[in-house]
Amino acid sequence: MAAQFGRRLAKGAVTTAVAAAAVAALSASQAPGVTDNTQDRQNAGSQPSTEVNPEESATGNSPYYTDLPPLNSPTPSPTPGTEGPIAAGDAEAGIPATVLDAYKKAEAALRESKPGCNLPWELLAAIGKVESGQARGGRVDADGTTITPILGPVLNGNGFANISDTDGGSFDGDTTHDRAVGPMQFIPSTWAWAGRDGNGDGTKNPNNIYDAALAAGHYLCRLDRDMNVQKELNRAILSYNPSTEYLNLVLSWLEYYRKGTHEVPDGTGTLPSGRSDDNNSGASPNNPSPTPPATSRPPNSNSTPDGGDSTSPTPPRGGSTSPTPPGSPSPPPPSSPPPSTTPPPTGTDTVDHLEDAGTGKLTATAGDAFTEKIAARTETKAGRAVPKVRVRFTIVGDTDATFSGGESVATVVTNSAGVATAPALKAGEKTGEFTVRATVVGRSVPGLDYTATVTARQADALARTSDTALTCAPGDEFADQVEVKATYKGAAADGVAATATLITSADDATVNDKGPYFKDADGKTVRTLKGLETDANGLLKLPKLYADDTTGTFLLRISTTGGATLTVELEVAAATASPSPSAS
Repeated sequence: MAAQFGRRLAKGAVTTAVAAAAVAALSASQAPGVTDNTQDRQNAGSQPSTEVNPEESATGNSPYYTDLPPLNSPTPSPTPGTEGPIAAGDAEAGIPATVLDAYKKAEAALRESKPGCNLPWELLAAIGKVESGQARGGRVDADGTTITPILGPVLNGNGFANISDTDGGSFDGDTTHDRAVGPMQFIPSTWAWAGRDGNGDGTKNPNNIYDAALAAGHYLCRLDRDMNVQKELNRAILSYNPSTEYLNLVLSWLEYYRKGTHEVPDGTGTLPSGRSDDNNSGASPNNPSPTPPATSRPPNSNSTPDGGDSTSPTPPRGGSTSPTPPGSPSPPPPSSPPPSTTPPPTGTDTVDHLEDAGTGKLTATAGDAFTEKIAARTETKAGRAVPKVRVRFTIVGDTDATFSGGESVATVVTNSAGVATAPALKAGEKTGEFTVRATVVGRSVPGLDYTATVTARQADALARTSDTALTCAPGDEFADQVEVKATYKGAAADGVAATATLITSADDATVNDKGPYFKDADGKTVRTLKGLETDANGLLKLPKLYADDTTGTFLLRISTTGGATLTVELEVAAATASPSPSAS
């Protein structure tokens, strides 16, 4: 890694001031009130976001790399005497080719699916840098899967969050506790609902950079966030890891990458050196620390190249020899008793069950929003409300319905009355029933299921858009095509399924075997058309009609979902002969 000013947040008195200046310079875009901490580790007491706990964040508050970007601009200069690619700039600005491609493809996908989010690929690059050093310098195969899995430390509460196993070890190989996984460091419980298939191979693999980058984009863009709004950008980053240091660091890399980057071959990216848990863990024997680059200060020997395995911290022998940063609290004397490690009881610990909080009937027409919202109440065994408890609402079943923001999972904190109200549901195009399940985060109590129904789009009235008589000579074609407008409660009914049938009579709806007819794609006679659908304005224009040699009055019946019907008369008659001119 190239030498640079203020590369990592240092603990020494001199380098502390340097790093503080670097953060101030590089994080000018941070939100008012967001402060930095010049300790080279995540500060557990600095978590401005009360909306995110470890089990709800993307990473479970796992450690991250603390290297700062260089202060010089990464914009490469044109190669002298050529018109080809620009020359490579600072090494830190180089992003491995496959990793860079994954970020840009994720941005393009989000531009289509969630255009209001305005997600820049540079934000994914900034998070990818901080979480895994761009997949450990781009050590991925041709499909974007990491050569070896990238695993964070065991989240067993020993210096980190305590998250019991949620995936049976299928993602992280640990059946006791969870670990953050992959280049974007998702914990299994978050990946279970946030995971995406970014490379189209039919699987959602957190160790694949295409899948992980797309998942990270959707994760950041949920709740209708707009990355062009600084406050919402900050909230999105804090939802990934609720630490002020983390926010400042990601914003610094975001600004750096926005000034220019260049592509480097896979596997040649620079590896970070500093980590937020340098004081909390030792290197894993399975993931030894890389050879430190030449810098003014070697990285802590406990770092691992992949945010990998962590062991219990080893207490120093004979006291620490590291300088104490100015203003830092003095360590307790050796005779001081250790602080209590038993956490105080929380409101979640007292929840005994969930109760419905007056949710009405959940029914919506395809494509529409549900008018009712789901509400659940957390209660003690005695039936008392429990406030400030996280309730997770999960959409279950074969449905494309989502919560507002396009997600299938939402977590809400109960209010003072113990009630959590889920975001509004929006029906998709799939009709039928599905389930929304409410569960208490961090507490094993029975879930509460709500049944929701999506009905087909419907119309209650049909009318022709023209009153021109529909006539035709035998063996000819009708000059005018039949067009109708469908409405529901007076408004245009779009996307309504319809059927058109040439019937025998007003009292006999069987298909007529003579008279007018339609033609299929092969030119064959067809007298029933199914699978028709009204357009965005509720209009339906039928194909051209033809007549056989039978004369008379015939009937065309059009019906829609919802019961709207219209019967149209078709007249087939021989042309009236013109009278002969009288002799003069």
